[in-house]
Amino acid sequence: MSDETQAQPTAGNGRRFDRSRALLWGGLALLVALVIGGLSWWHLSGRVSTDDAQVEGDLVPISSRVGGTVAKVLVRENENVKAGTLLVQIDPRDYEIAVSKAQADLDEAEANARGAHSNLPVASAASSSRLLTTVSQLAGAQARLASAKARLEEAKASSVRARQDLERAETLIAKDEIARRDYDAAVAAAAAAKAGQDAAEAAVNEASKGIDAARAAVSDAKTAPQQVEIASARAESTDAKIAQAKSALRQAELNLEYCSVKAPVDGVVTRKSIEPGQVVAPGQPLLSLVSLDDVWVVANFKESQLAKLRVGQRVEIDVDAYGGKSWRGKVESISAATGARFSLLPPENATGNFVKVVQRIPVKISIDGNEAEPRLRPGMSAVPTVFVR
Repeated sequence: MSDETQAQPTAGNGRRFDRSRALLWGGLALLVALVIGGLSWWHLSGRVSTDDAQVEGDLVPISSRVGGTVAKVLVRENENVKAGTLLVQIDPRDYEIAVSKAQADLDEAEANARGAHSNLPVASAASSSRLLTTVSQLAGAQARLASAKARLEEAKASSVRARQDLERAETLIAKDEIARRDYDAAVAAAAAAKAGQDAAEAAVNEASKGIDAARAAVSDAKTAPQQVEIASARAESTDAKIAQAKSALRQAELNLEYCSVKAPVDGVVTRKSIEPGQVVAPGQPLLSLVSLDDVWVVANFKESQLAKLRVGQRVEIDVDAYGGKSWRGKVESISAATGARFSLLPPENATGNFVKVVQRIPVKISIDGNEAEPRLRPGMSAVPTVFVR
């Protein structure tokens, strides 16, 4: 009895010990789970990620700025080119002729301008001299008129004396008191005096007309400043034609330069749609260049994630094409509107049957270095993870 009595408590103590140990291990396991869960929550709450993201880059379309026949195509599809590399050569002969014609027009305009400017001082001097000459001629005409009037008065006086002498001679000849010869002399003297008076009157009339002509010449000479202004305006017009000809020449030279289509930036040739012998029109697309040196990621985060995002936060970028390799970057900017607002047909709720859809906000992420291989290319899918804490 004593042995059995002692065995039963021992077995009970063993079961209690097993339960205590199980509770202890369960508590430890629960504690570990809570710690792991807390650490996982803390770790994940400090990151925001999305798989709705793509690598973006500059796509530079290359178009023809002039029309013509393609003489040479110097690049191939997917070829790397440097800025300034000649891509396409358009036949330049028509544009070379246009440059020669524009140069000839400029030379003609410059020659006309030299002639107009050289005539300007001559015209100014001639106008001043002409005015002085006409004024002097008017003074001479006035003096001649005064002299003619004086001679007219003298002729009139002589005519009066001769007529009076003739009248006395007529009286005397009637009485036979004078000789016939004396009477004839009186008649001749009266006729000569009358002719002298007529000549003096004609001279006065001529002198008067000379004054009118001199005054008209003076009036015409006084318009010389206006004529000089007209000559000056013509000279300025030739200067304007020179500027116009220079602009035409510069445009012709630019068109000639445009015959050589060069790469504006470093990039890879894509979408080449041009071949030698093809006739192109101004503005026609020839090819495109994709720059691999300046790429970025556009990630569309949910609007519920936006509150945690800030410009300058560190980002780790995984790209599907290169599994296991990551790139570093940072948040550069956040769009001012959702992506749906920039779509061709933005969504509307005119009928009132609103269904809430989580919107996405485009976020631009710059990449720290993309020079080493493998290089990111526009259009690749990416998974950015933003460290918000």
